[in-house]
Amino acid sequence: MSFHAIVPAGGAGSRLWPLSRKNAPKFLADLTGAGRSLLQQTVDRLEELTPQISVVTGAAHARAVAAQVPQASVIVEPSARGTMGAIGLAAAIIAERDPEAMVGSFAADHLIRDDEAFRDAVRAAVETAGHGYLVTIGIAPEAPSTAYGYIETGGRLGVARAVTAFVEKPDEQTAAEYLATGRYLWNAGMFVAKASILMDVLERFHPEIAGPLRSLAAAWDGDGRQEAVEAYWEPLAPAVIDTAVAEPLAAIGGVAVVPADMGWSDIGDYASLAAVIPEEARAAQVVPGASPQPVVEVDSPGALVYANRKPIVAVGIPGVVVVDTDDVLLVTTREESQRVKAAVDALGTAGLADLA
Repeated sequence: MSFHAIVPAGGAGSRLWPLSRKNAPKFLADLTGAGRSLLQQTVDRLEELTPQISVVTGAAHARAVAAQVPQASVIVEPSARGTMGAIGLAAAIIAERDPEAMVGSFAADHLIRDDEAFRDAVRAAVETAGHGYLVTIGIAPEAPSTAYGYIETGGRLGVARAVTAFVEKPDEQTAAEYLATGRYLWNAGMFVAKASILMDVLERFHPEIAGPLRSLAAAWDGDGRQEAVEAYWEPLAPAVIDTAVAEPLAAIGGVAVVPADMGWSDIGDYASLAAVIPEEARAAQVVPGASPQPVVEVDSPGALVYANRKPIVAVGIPGVVVVDTDDVLLVTTREESQRVKAAVDALGTAGLADLA
């Protein structure tokens, strides 16, 4: 049984604006000073598991993706249809080419600090998926975070555990209660399954999505791709894989989870970005593509500063976040960084939509 990795690469990463924008999303950037973009790091860690890696991205980013990871195949999503559309399209194409293939989906813009722990978890997930399960990889919680969804676990299934339910982001008290039970893991949005089984499950819960995807996949490698896109993709309703497949399947006992401690972060906002950068380097980051500039931090512990063309001085602002780019300056705090997306949404009203 061959294993194919699917890497959905989409979204604007609005909570990390202006480092991440619609025309230059975070998966294409090196946000941590590693010397490799998040997408490149994702593909790097997958290469030791399989040479068969497909990145699903939009037409606007296809050329940049191909340039960054030439060793991967690029599936150009005709238009955005949510994670179920992107992952389902890739899975349907792979199943059409190889009905026995196993697939795993791994986001292009997450950070993992322990690559070998990640690979061990994926191998365990593949083993469990061989028994017919849809398998996810759950992250051992480091704290009662309100930034992530959670996975409620049940009894053991070999190296994995049964999934009782997926739950949305909780409030702080509920998150603390989850951790106290020892039954909950963070939901990292990673899924492993036999490609044909994933499509069968999608057919069960959403035949209006599965049918068109299968028809499109059947035409994908032939001369009729464009006609098939117009017939089957354009009318397709957007959907999220968690709600379309994982949640209803978990309710009837069809989902398993492999717990893992791999130093994972979705780098979803500036608070989580700061957490993965060593403390001594947080006030010395460089806007991707810019040259290093001096940063002076006085009585501003936890400051995260991305300098561009000029020195930046922060005085007496604990947890301050400063991002200075060519065309805009962002000033916020780590505590308020989830609200950056609201600022991006307001740019259009202010006549600044081109900055998004």
